[in-house]
Amino acid sequence: MTQGTKIIASAHYVPSDIITNDDLAAIMDTNDAWIQAHTGIKERRISLQGENTSDLATQAARMALSQTDLKPEDIELIIVTTFTPDGLAPSTAALVQRNLKAEGAWAYDISTACSGFVFGMSTADKFIRSGVYKNALVISAEVNSKMMDFTDRTSTVFFGDGAAAMVLVADEEGGILKGEEMHTIGDAEVVHSGRIQPLTEISAENYPKTDAFHQEGRQVFEEVVRLIPDHIVKFLGDRDLTPNDVDYFITHQANLRIIEAIAEAIDQPMDKFATNITKYGNTSSAGIGIGLDELNKKTDLTGKRVLLTGFGAGFTYGSLLLEF
Repeated sequence: MTQGTKIIASAHYVPSDIITNDDLAAIMDTNDAWIQAHTGIKERRISLQGENTSDLATQAARMALSQTDLKPEDIELIIVTTFTPDGLAPSTAALVQRNLKAEGAWAYDISTACSGFVFGMSTADKFIRSGVYKNALVISAEVNSKMMDFTDRTSTVFFGDGAAAMVLVADEEGGILKGEEMHTIGDAEVVHSGRIQPLTEISAENYPKTDAFHQEGRQVFEEVVRLIPDHIVKFLGDRDLTPNDVDYFITHQANLRIIEAIAEAIDQPMDKFATNITKYGNTSSAGIGIGLDELNKKTDLTGKRVLLTGFGAGFTYGSLLLEF
């Protein structure tokens, strides 16, 4: 049997500061009733204690590693998926590698926004399946708050900060990843963040400036609800499965109303969908990882099928089918 990948530990970490809808209503034209009605979000965690993306990622990684017999120096590969890196260089993954003192690992970032966890898990799986690597850390971490325009009530109310980490190891029994499908549709306008404009002249006044996060909320909602249910049904159908054959769905935690619309479109009950957006908000690439960790902690997944489906800026989307 071909060598595959299995998860031996998972963890998530969120900042300590809880920001409620009423807290946001105090600084922008919104209210708790509107936010809950349109998003399902009641509160979110925001990094207000100086923790950057690499700090959240490091905490989640340490928590996951503490559940295993592996030491940081045993780790061979670290992949961090993030839409909100500490900076363009060094990579957030390199900072995590330093923080963990994982001297034996090489590390890099993946930037596919809210699809990041799915893309990161798929990528790490390929390294392990190659037979060259025995283990990897996949971490999805976001400090979305630092990229928000807190006068933009249409975007800012959605987002929170957090991180999730998975320890993957080689499995001679073929592993848990039983199918995948990834897509990218180049679109620079519907969702964007951190744009830096090129120069038009050489001047002493030039200094890099980055723009805040922006999304066309209605367009995002309509595109996801149109595209993702069909993607899920086709993805499963190509493997002679239907949504009824899946025990749990973990989609990107974009908006509770989007998750409800996906569930309705594929005729599945909401109790099969992991949700953490009500308490953590949209944590971008970290949301699926947090959901998988929470499900793993409260449910015996032995013999269960779990479908992970991410969708995000780029436009990127894709699914992983896990069989535990």
